Amino acid sequence: MDRIFLLEDDETLGRGIAMALAGPEVRVTCGASLAQARQALAEAGFDLLILDVNLPDGSGLTLLRQLRAAGDGTPVILLTANDLELDEVTGLEAGADDYITKPFSLAVLRARVNAQLRRGAPKAACAVSTGPFVFDFAKMDFRRDGGPVELSKTEQRLLRALVENRGHAVTRAQLVDWVWTDGAEFVEENALSVTVKRLRSKLEADPSRPEYLKTVYGIGYTWAVQP
Repeated sequence: MDRIFLLEDDETLGRGIAMALAGPEVRVTCGASLAQARQALAEAGFDLLILDVNLPDGSGLTLLRQLRAAGDGTPVILLTANDLELDEVTGLEAGADDYITKPFSLAVLRARVNAQLRRGAPKAACAVSTGPFVFDFAKMDFRRDGGPVELSKTEQRLLRALVENRGHAVTRAQLVDWVWTDGAEFVEENALSVTVKRLRSKLEADPSRPEYLKTVYGIGYTWAVQP
């Protein structure tokens, strides 16, 4: 479970961001002031902080500087209405990992958040053995029954998202965010379905009756763990 703390004094915007980011594997805690942020951080640990710069009782930059001075390396994304280059430089020099100016697309924010969570997550073993497959994502070497399988970069990202969550259903929205990581605001509705179909054709013995890359109807897909 990834835990995100969101510091945003605009209640409507904060609620919208929290709803966009929250999910089965993501919990979002919200605060509207520096005081609330300090209390939340004292009570719990978080995997990512999203800090608004302009707050009623100060600046998210102040909190960021204090965290970095204390040796806290939790990834931080700054939100601000200031779009001047100097403001962005100031934020990054203070220790921010990313910087987003308002107004922004929630799709872009989700992509940036997912990127920071991936960087901060413990690295799974790059080589994964499952059923007749051995997938080495570091070397981009993919094999079934010892024979090589050629995969595109998009297919590799989709496969990794499923294999690293094998045995669990992954929603279509999550897969779109993880696979199309460039922050594109719009991805063709059938892009994921097409990529799944291509991947099945390369990995499954009978793509029409998949044993591994299974559809979870109404939710998304899963990489099935075989008994």
